[in-house]
Amino acid sequence: MEKANEFSNINMEEKRYKQLFRVTEKFHSSMNKESVLEEIILTLKDVYPTFTYFLFLSQDHKGYEGLPIRSLDYDTKDSSLMEAYVTGSLVCTDLEHARQSILYAPLKGKQGVYGVLQIIAPDTLVFPRHEIEFISLLAKTAGSAIENAQLYQQSKQLVADLQLINETSRYLNTNLRLTDTMEYMKKQVLKSFSAEETAFIFFSYNDMNSVVQYGSTPFFFTNESKDYIQYFKKKIAAEKEPLFIGELKMLDEAKISLFQSAMAVPMIHSGVLKGYALALHREPYFFSFDTFKLYVSLIQHSTLAVTNTILREELEKMVVTDYLTKLYSRNFLDDKIKASMREDGGGTFIIIDIDNFKKINDTFGHQVGDEVIIQVAEIIRSNIRESDIGAR
Repeated sequence: MEKANEFSNINMEEKRYKQLFRVTEKFHSSMNKESVLEEIILTLKDVYPTFTYFLFLSQDHKGYEGLPIRSLDYDTKDSSLMEAYVTGSLVCTDLEHARQSILYAPLKGKQGVYGVLQIIAPDTLVFPRHEIEFISLLAKTAGSAIENAQLYQQSKQLVADLQLINETSRYLNTNLRLTDTMEYMKKQVLKSFSAEETAFIFFSYNDMNSVVQYGSTPFFFTNESKDYIQYFKKKIAAEKEPLFIGELKMLDEAKISLFQSAMAVPMIHSGVLKGYALALHREPYFFSFDTFKLYVSLIQHSTLAVTNTILREELEKMVVTDYLTKLYSRNFLDDKIKASMREDGGGTFIIIDIDNFKKINDTFGHQVGDEVIIQVAEIIRSNIRESDIGAR
């Protein structure tokens, strides 16, 4: 009987370590964190079918449906669980009143502890000592596998982030119009960050008024957006630092904020604050800090290209406009008239002359004459459509 019992124990030991070898091989062949966690549970169920298992993870574990995974709550009353996590050592707890023995095995890698494996042995007053070594080796192997999978996923994400920034920077430096630039940026933000609303707000040179750029989502062209635009304008203008808000509370406490999560990044070029980019989502704490860091990097890399586009269009406008009146120049008008005569069946051309203008210059001076010209130009600009051309 003794020999038979010894032989049975050897067979059980061999089976367990064959399982450990198999699962170790599986761990090293997989760079998927979910696969590693699933393999831990399957191995334990195969070796100890009567035990109960839970995986307490210290980081985000969304998407692991079907696995007995729980969040590691730092306020938990289970002191043994926290002891195993903090010390990185196995902890055993024997519950005589419940006739249970519980083992807490930390999932430990070289860089830290990623969670705790809880194993509950029913109808046991003391956890079987000969099982502890096997579970300890399994947990240690699993911890290293989780760490490797996590580092692999992080490296993949980092490569993807760099590709996004490089692709965006390259595209924005292809001499786009400002409207095309803003439209492209909007698509990138909505796609890469899953934001519900995004805006690009520029400040006018003289009075720092907020100007919502084309390419911002339709929400920012409504009255409901004004509170958000003004709130972030004050914050950005005062601090000139990126803002990461998980639960947005506006100054008016009586008004409930429609959007809870927000990321705002100042657009600064040559030390001058040009405006800011804003991304919003209704769900609180929707954006992760890694997402925020990528958003900051993307906007900062894009600011130079956007600024260059603005300067190029301003230069183009200066070439075809009169400096004094801001109306179009004579050359631009001539080109448009020629194009109209080639393409259109008809049109309207109005010439306005200022009577006695020479007398104004001779009597009051050329400075007053310039003011008169500017007033006439403003009247013309305010009474024509966007499709019309006012020229001097």
